[in-house]
Amino acid sequence: MVFWVFGYGSLVWNPGFEYDEKVIGFIKDYRRVFDLACIDHRGTPENPARTCMLEPKEGAICWGAALCVRGGPKKERMVMEYLERRECEYDQKTLVSFYKEGDSSKPALTGVVLFISSKENKYYLGPAPIEDMSRQIATAYGPCGNNRDYVFLLEKAMYNIGHEDDMVIELANEVRKVVAVLDKKKLVGREQLATLISSNSSISKTRYSDIAKNRSTISQRSRKNFFLKQLNVISFIHTWFGWF
Repeated sequence: MVFWVFGYGSLVWNPGFEYDEKVIGFIKDYRRVFDLACIDHRGTPENPARTCMLEPKEGAICWGAALCVRGGPKKERMVMEYLERRECEYDQKTLVSFYKEGDSSKPALTGVVLFISSKENKYYLGPAPIEDMSRQIATAYGPCGNNRDYVFLLEKAMYNIGHEDDMVIELANEVRKVVAVLDKKKLVGREQLATLISSNSSISKTRYSDIAKNRSTISQRSRKNFFLKQLNVISFIHTWFGWF
């Protein structure tokens, strides 16, 4: 007994199970898109990640890796159960023909398992402008890591197998732009925060109990200025760091 599964996302670089053979090739009439939500690996229900799925498109080809599992029904069942847990966001499985480079007329393999998603799937996000997708991907993270790393690792994996995906490259570059802006804001925010706190160091070092003990000697105007400065610090912190 033997079965093959086609990997076009994280299975290309991180199968997560023991396989007996790996073959680089492609399937026909599908293209890779980032229209599927992930809420348990690289995202959360509150901030879902975007991961790739396959969209039917006549004439398109999708490169990836076919992974073979041999060893009898027990081993096959164990691997399939693992894949079904891992690929739980996909609501369908189908069988496809797999082709090797240099021979697109005759399939090298048939009956290869493929995990796909329908548009009726509850995890289906649908298409979005690349600017919106890149912002979502740049900020989403979950138990298995950042959403951005998923895109970068897929970009690298496709390069390593010798078949880069233009869509993945474009998206990865847009995500890098967003990440650069976020990192710059964090850096500037921290520098300004340090300056602001430094300028109010005499206030920050004053213990509340000391102020309360001597409040009778503090004029109403001084107390007002004191609290205004404290509020400025709090407001600044909230503005720069509240959404990270």
